[in-house]
Amino acid sequence: MKELLTRALSGLLYVALIICCTIYNPWSLYGLYFALMLIALFEFKKLIQLKDNWIYISAIVVFASFISVKDFSLNQFIFTGILTLFFPFIIQLFKKTGETAQVGKFYLAFFYIAVSFILMVKIPFLINYNSFNPMLLLGVFILIWVNDTFAYLVGKSIGKHKLLERISPKKTIEGFLGGLIFALIASFFIYKYSELLTIKHWLIIALIVVVFGTIGDLIESKFKREAGVKDSGTIMPGHGGILDRLDSVIFAAPFVFYYLTIIQN
Repeated sequence: MKELLTRALSGLLYVALIICCTIYNPWSLYGLYFALMLIALFEFKKLIQLKDNWIYISAIVVFASFISVKDFSLNQFIFTGILTLFFPFIIQLFKKTGETAQVGKFYLAFFYIAVSFILMVKIPFLINYNSFNPMLLLGVFILIWVNDTFAYLVGKSIGKHKLLERISPKKTIEGFLGGLIFALIASFFIYKYSELLTIKHWLIIALIVVVFGTIGDLIESKFKREAGVKDSGTIMPGHGGILDRLDSVIFAAPFVFYYLTIIQN
């Protein structure tokens, strides 16, 4: 009972923090997601045994360079990203022989974690560069939460066919479909409340979130299996680490970002 209460309170605090900081103003959004990015990097760095601490510097530089501009430029992102990716090669000159493989882990952490968070915090500005529309990003989180909740409930109730048993034995096809159906229903209510996008776009975003969010969840499960750990961290009592809570949105957010960029143009 105590464990269940701890898990519930921890989850409520996490949800409240995400909602409040996302909708309050751009700087509360940047502050929270910057902190989450660094914690996620720390956890992922441990999972893949990345020794290089320069990953933090690279992530901070790129994150800061993009929150400082309102008009997001993909060319600017690519240019800054390319410059950042030269760092690990230079660093290797001062490392011991035999650690060159760390470069690949550096790139993996940078793209998987840092780039995802950078694109995530730009989502609220995609419809209109001169306005802050936090419901775009909060809508993604709501769809993730609805999908996770009903995928678990449906899977536990009627799930019989495993989705990918060798990586995540508890996930079922029935659970996946149940989560998808309820996420599509939730997208209708988000559309009615926000009025930022048409119902067609919210339905497509729900589909993107469920498909790529599930893939992201499975990918993190595979990393944890290979590392031989149950959770990515211990920062959230009863839930594990930040990666355990954000694995779905970390993988889905870039695809939502590019979909919104396409429909805007």
